[in-house]
Parts: sequence; C-alpha cells; structure tokens
Amino acid sequence: MKLAIDPHTPDTATSLTASLAIQIRAAILQGTYAPGEKLRLDELRRYYSVSLSPLREALARLATEGLVQTVDQRGYRVAPVSIDNLLEVTTLRAQMEVTALQESIRRGDEAWEDALAAAYYRLARLERKGERSSEWEKAHRTFHLTLFSACGMPLLLRFCGTLHDLSDRYRRLFLTQHAPDANVPSEHKAIFDAAMARDEALAAGILGEHIRRTGRNVMVVLTERKEDTTETAAR
Repeated sequence: MKLAIDPHTPDTATSLTASLAIQIRAAILQGTYAPGEKLRLDELRRYYSVSLSPLREALARLATEGLVQTVDQRGYRVAPVSIDNLLEVTTLRAQMEVTALQESIRRGDEAWEDALAAAYYRLARLERKGERSSEWEKAHRTFHLTLFSACGMPLLLRFCGTLHDLSDRYRRLFLTQHAPDANVPSEHKAIFDAAMARDEALAAGILGEHIRRTGRNVMVVLTERKEDTTETAAR
C-alpha cells in the first residue's frame, strides 16, 4: 500500500507517522493483524513503502493506545485479547463515555444537535439495510464520537476515542462467530432521542447499558475460546 506522502519532505514527517498509525490501527481493528501476532518490521516497511523510522514511531504511538505491545525492546506484536482486558475496557468506557455524553448534553449547542442528527441518520440508513460494512463501521464510530463532541474536555474525548477503538476490536471478534446484536439499532435510536431531548439521565442510562451489553456479548466469545484452549491442552 503506497502512501501519498513524500517522506523526504521534513514538514511531512509527522503526517507520514500519523497516516501510518491510522492505517495500521485500521488493520488491527479489522482483524488483518490478529491478536498476539508478531508485527514484522521488514514486511510492514515493504508493504507500506516507508522507512523504519516512521514505522517505529507509528507503532510506538499505537502502543500508547494499547493496540500494540513492544517485545524484546525492538520488536512489536498486536496486543492480545483477554477477559480481564475486556472487563477493564468495558468498565472504563462506560464511565468515561457516560460522563462525556452528560457534559455534551449540558454544553451542546444547535451545531452539536445538527451534527448529531446527521451522524445518527447516516447510521440509521445503513442499519435499516442490515449492513455491517466498513461504511457502517465508520458511521457507527462517527455517531458515538459525535455524542461526546460538545463535552469541552479534549483529554476526555481522546480517552473515549481510544477506548472505543479497543472495544471495537473485541466487538468485531464477536461478529466473526455471531450475528449482530438485534438490540443495537433500537438502542442507538433511544440514545439519540434522549440526547436530543436533553434528557441527561435517560441518555446516560441507555448508553451505559448499550456498552455493557457489548461487553457481555464479547465475553461469550472469549469464554468459549478459553474453554476450547483448555480442552485442547488437556488432550
């Protein structure tokens, strides 16, 4: 995959690293690089047509987000999945996203309402078609992040974005073995309606349950994987 950035121009060094991080992050979330898989620098360098320096910087950035782990100081691998990590991500996501939504409802203006309406209707159109395509994934992420966009807390927004990405990796793992949760579209609508009505308590309650339901769904898959691994080891 060629990047449309000239790596020899000093002003584009940061953009190159950011673009690499975005592409590798997307590949991890989509499952192209599996949990626990070693990321071979030479293969990645050739695939993305970049030098090692921006590649290492991009992987170090993803390590701070919890998607990549360093191995033996110079190597990298995709962060593994685990029940404990899922519980942590779900707990933190419910706490932080609910707080961010409450603040957005308090502070959001008409521009926030317009952006939220546009994000929701784009997502709802795809959900009516029963789609779970890459377009749906983008619309889904945009809807959730727009919910919080008026909170006025940049650090909180950054944490919410990172936690949403970590949760998405688990959710997509669930979708490899199960049909999408039929409750999701109605929950999205309920969250949207409550937010637009400025019903802070109702919106917070629905969003919290929405996040916890996702966690429970994925827990089924992780438990099954753990049981299969235990049975295989016992044979």
